[in-house]
Amino acid sequence: MNLRPIKSAAVMVLIMTTVLFSCASRKNKRASKALQSPAVAVVQSDNTQSDKPAAANTGAPAAVVTKAKVSEKKEPVEVPLRVELPSVSREFRGAWIATVANINWPTRGNYSTEAQKREAIQLLDFLKENNFNAVIFQVRPSGDALYESPYEPWSYFLTGETGKRPYPYYDPLTFWVEEAHKRGLELHVWLNPYRAHHSSGGTVTSESMVKKAPEMVVRLRNGMYWFDPANPKTQDHAAKVVLDIVKRYNIDGVHFDDYFYPYASYNGGADFPDDASWSVYRKSGGSLSRADWRRDNVNKFIERVYREIKAEKGFVKFGISPFGIWKPGYPAGITGSSQYDELYADAKLWLNRGWIDYFTPQLYWPIEPQRQSFTALLRWWQSENTQHRHVWPGLNTVEVRSSNRPQEIVRQIEATRQLIPNSVGAAHWSIAGLTKSPSMVQAIKEQVYQQKALIPRTPWLFANPLLAPSLLLTPETSSVFAKWLHKQPDQVFQWIAYAQYGDTWEYEILDAAQSEKSFPKVKNGKQLKAVAVKAVDRLSNESEYVAKRAI
Repeated sequence: MNLRPIKSAAVMVLIMTTVLFSCASRKNKRASKALQSPAVAVVQSDNTQSDKPAAANTGAPAAVVTKAKVSEKKEPVEVPLRVELPSVSREFRGAWIATVANINWPTRGNYSTEAQKREAIQLLDFLKENNFNAVIFQVRPSGDALYESPYEPWSYFLTGETGKRPYPYYDPLTFWVEEAHKRGLELHVWLNPYRAHHSSGGTVTSESMVKKAPEMVVRLRNGMYWFDPANPKTQDHAAKVVLDIVKRYNIDGVHFDDYFYPYASYNGGADFPDDASWSVYRKSGGSLSRADWRRDNVNKFIERVYREIKAEKGFVKFGISPFGIWKPGYPAGITGSSQYDELYADAKLWLNRGWIDYFTPQLYWPIEPQRQSFTALLRWWQSENTQHRHVWPGLNTVEVRSSNRPQEIVRQIEATRQLIPNSVGAAHWSIAGLTKSPSMVQAIKEQVYQQKALIPRTPWLFANPLLAPSLLLTPETSSVFAKWLHKQPDQVFQWIAYAQYGDTWEYEILDAAQSEKSFPKVKNGKQLKAVAVKAVDRLSNESEYVAKRAI
């Protein structure tokens, strides 16, 4: 008898039994691990609920499935903390920085790139430290450019030679915008639309617009040159310069000053020399009087610039700072020059029509006497603000004739808050009246600009709603560390960080780059209870808040 097949069969049975036992052992071990691992148990439970027949055929012990259901856990959902936060102070606090004749920047004869940057940073730091929030920086003083322009030459006031690039090269406007924004300051570019050459701007060279576009320019008796506002080429050229800046630079506003047709004294009291363009107008069938025709030229240009800015970048504000008096007798008792009749600037019309976003009449007179009263004029301009634009008057911080000028400026700021409470603001002429007068800046900071303020909202300009930021709090030994983030960081211009001590909320306005802060657990004997954060966009709109308990 041959026993080899029987032995072989027995061996095979033994092997199969061993394999099956080993498989069963591994299954039992996995089941045991499943009981010890909540993550796996939850997965098995989910599979069992979604496909019950398959689970029934697995052969897994009933105790395993039951235990998995019992051990299923869900992460706790954090309930948003609802709080009532205080309103944040809002006020436009701007300062003009003039480059024409090197009034404010750069220092005359300072042609060093690094020195110019240092001076700029000193001025911006000064504004931030004294709780200002906007700078009005002159980039086109007289048919020239303090930036890389494809249409006009580099400014004499920047390099000492018209048409000469800075060396080592830099773009001053790019630098000013970036450094202003780092400090939470808006930057508005200030342009003079019609002055072609200033008498302090060196010799008229071949690089000057006077030589490059003589058909647009006339000479005045005081040595200045002026673009003819009636010439269509002037209007096209100036509008093109404005739009180029708006397109290429990350600015917050465009600003014109009070120079439209020039003051009569600039031409020795003689009429503006625009006979050539006036003759063309009359021959074409024009029927307006010469004065109305001049005003119409400026009106059309202002409306055009406003609409072109908005078509390119709707968030860029357009502001004008006209002479403070529209006409003598408006309001009653006011005397002085008439911008309507001398400069052919119908600023009341621009305000009535809403062709500007903010209006900064140069109210450089004291509150008393009444013949040129700051408050009387401000009240009248606001009465003409039918489109509810911002009216932020210009204040003369440089004037020293008053025996107590700092207190006069403080009174004027307080008056603007009373007369226009829904959109408070002012612009200071100029920054030299602050940097060169410690008593002036001390009075302003200690009495009216004690804390930072957001710029008033501009609700007629559209902005995408800001999302609320996310907030993480980490307890430390004696403080709570807060860090916040935003899904759209490029839309954030500033932050508002709030802290609740006891029953009182306090807040701080922070620059966009500051996204963290430590809050002491106890302050003035009161416990830190909660922290909240909001984002603020470049039109000063606030996001929804996010708040968390600190204890």
